[in-house]
Amino acid sequence: MKEVNVAIIGTKFMGKAHSNAWLAAPRFFQVGLKPVLKVACGQDPKGTKDFADNWGWQETAMDWKKVVERPDVDIIDICTPTYLHKDIVIAAAQNGKAIFCEKPIALNYAEAKEMYEAAEKAGVLHYLNHNYRRTPAIAFAKSMIEAGKLGQIFHWRGAYLQDWIIDPNFPLTWHLQSKFAGAGPHYDLNSHSVDLARYLIGDIDSVTAMMKTFITERPLPGAGAGTFKSGSAAAETGKVTVDDAAFMVVEFANGALGSFESSRFASGRKNYNYFEIYGSKGSLLFDLERMNELQYLNLDDPADEQGFRTILVTNATHPYVGAWWPPGHIIGYEHEFTHAVYDFLTALEKGTKITPNLYDGLKDMQVLEAAILSARSGRKVMVSEVQ
Repeated sequence: MKEVNVAIIGTKFMGKAHSNAWLAAPRFFQVGLKPVLKVACGQDPKGTKDFADNWGWQETAMDWKKVVERPDVDIIDICTPTYLHKDIVIAAAQNGKAIFCEKPIALNYAEAKEMYEAAEKAGVLHYLNHNYRRTPAIAFAKSMIEAGKLGQIFHWRGAYLQDWIIDPNFPLTWHLQSKFAGAGPHYDLNSHSVDLARYLIGDIDSVTAMMKTFITERPLPGAGAGTFKSGSAAAETGKVTVDDAAFMVVEFANGALGSFESSRFASGRKNYNYFEIYGSKGSLLFDLERMNELQYLNLDDPADEQGFRTILVTNATHPYVGAWWPPGHIIGYEHEFTHAVYDFLTALEKGTKITPNLYDGLKDMQVLEAAILSARSGRKVMVSEVQ
């Protein structure tokens, strides 16, 4: 089996998820390429060495610019904060590397456009890891919609809610600073929801939005602070420069209407990625916190038998599930990343494209930036206004 060398840039939350996926994919799926965990690149030498030893990366590095230039690296896996994505993607493309990049794509539409154009000009494979597309229940929902099970789509209702910064003493991590993150849950969470809506329903034409920052100043971060981790905090404080919550109402190109709600201030919601889709023939409901289930209503059922029924998406006939366990043996969050790596390696081997890619990220960012313009101006914004 041909080997391909992978370099991962970023060693925290997503670095762990991606490392696990590179290891698991060839063990559970039939792939024609064997990923080799060649080099892990981070900022802290000791932390990066510990990360590499734990996950089996052969080497460590501190300079991503040198890593993307290495002739023995085939794939660049980007797990960094958002503000670093553009430069790494462009450099990787210019060096002929296949690109596996975390979401959201960039700080704004202009950056996303540069990234997409660089990758296309270089002719390299590029993938943007909106991992929820590869949840079996969501992939199955896609097949049901394409088969006409819902008929004409009327409504999308999406919510992505968390509560991990509701404590006013939670420190000012990079997620809460626009120069590093671009936006708050509007980018972090709504990017997922918009991507799913585009995947399942279609492109979005217009958006009306409102955003709110509830806590405008926080303690500066100390040791151990990061994604979902408060760590320690300093006595000094800094200004929060992103949204804490963002709501959108949209119209899709096909005439359907949609709503999006994202917040990190929804008490009790840990990772509540939820959507409802209503059509002329039926409806679908999904909740990531019950990710192996899909709720389905069929209007063709007799009136006295109609109601939402639960489809347990664990059969071998469901997307991706046949590579895992017997029916009823549920899978989890980490499996989405394994499915992404499997599809990525398959595309790389066959010379085909994979979605979502940087183009999808560009289209998602166009919607998200239109929403920011709407929230600032107080008017409905056509997505096409963002260029």
